[in-house]
Amino acid sequence: MLASGGKERFSIRWTILRGSALAGIVLIPSLSIFAILWVMLDDLFVAAIIGGIVHFVAMGFSLKLSKKFLTRKSP
Repeated sequence: MLASGGKERFSIRWTILRGSALAGIVLIPSLSIFAILWVMLDDLFVAAIIGGIVHFVAMGFSLKLSKKFLTRKSP
């Protein structure tokens, strides 16, 4: 499917699939750390703070990942 100007458009399915994978890459580490710390420390507040920090660090890496993962290379 070509858009005006000859550039290839992203399909909705392609975008949803790759965006969901990227969201999982960001979400899984922060939720895992939160759950493990909550069980180990038995302190919801500390686990939430550390889980939030891990989440924002993962979001920082997601910018670099999204540039590689969500863009198509020209032929």
